[in-house]
Amino acid sequence: MATVEIYTKFLCPYCARAKSLLTAKGVSFEEVDISMGGPKRSEMIARSGGRTTVPQIFIDGRHIGGSDDLAALDRAGGLDPLLAA
Repeated sequence: MATVEIYTKFLCPYCARAKSLLTAKGVSFEEVDISMGGPKRSEMIARSGGRTTVPQIFIDGRHIGGSDDLAALDRAGGLDPLLAA
């Protein structure tokens, strides 16, 4: 199964939606809480090409985007193959 990382903030509804979709698919993921900022927030911004919003999702190191991007990828049938890799 693929390695999934998701950068989140406390009480973020978009983060909850993305995590819910991944959980419904039976996917385990590493959650990185950047609520307090710090070096992990800087890491997220660098890895995501400058995006500062959460969530930012990575599958096997590939930047997927945010919650809407993840949902669109799933609707298009592209998420399951990435997760199975």
